[in-house]
Amino acid sequence: MKFLFTLLAFVSLSFMSFGQDAKAQAILDKVSAKIKSHSSFYIEFSSNVKNSSTGIDESQTGKGWVKGDKYYASFGDNTIMSNGLKTWTIVKEEKSVYETDADEEDEESINPKRLMTIWESGFKNKYNKETTMNGEAVHVIYLYPKNPKSVDYHTIILYISKAKNDLKKVLMKTKDGTRMTYRLTKYTANPTVNDSKFVFDQKKYPGYTVIKDY
Repeated sequence: MKFLFTLLAFVSLSFMSFGQDAKAQAILDKVSAKIKSHSSFYIEFSSNVKNSSTGIDESQTGKGWVKGDKYYASFGDNTIMSNGLKTWTIVKEEKSVYETDADEEDEESINPKRLMTIWESGFKNKYNKETTMNGEAVHVIYLYPKNPKSVDYHTIILYISKAKNDLKKVLMKTKDGTRMTYRLTKYTANPTVNDSKFVFDQKKYPGYTVIKDY
């Protein structure tokens, strides 16, 4: 059951103009450059999944480390980690570990690295407006899939600090009316993190079944 950090299905979008927005792209380039200037980073975030028609309203917190192509994240009772070659999704409820090749990860899945760079490929962007969030000026940028027929995405909305070029919030909408919101509550640049953190250690998970999905 690989549902950790998974982007839910989005309805296809028909939009009048799909050219990259120069203003939006310039802002996103600044965010990317800032993140790429760090050899590693640590984030904390909160998430909410809400659907008024089904009554779903669930909130969780998470944290993650990223170092190059490697990442580790805990989210509720679950954990996902990758050393750039293999990816392990650890589901506590099932006492299962799903192991996959990193280059075969689901394009619709999201991890700390993808969350912080999701706009870099596969999307067209459009600047929406400048507004305030918690008293801070932020840019609001919309992302749309370049090939809507080949993916289930609909719209992803980014909220980016105007003063610091930091990603503050990501809002995702779904075909069935579900709204997934990620709020970045902490970002630490260049933390010291050992590479062993990104590799699954069976000894730390006694009784768990490893399922190799490749």
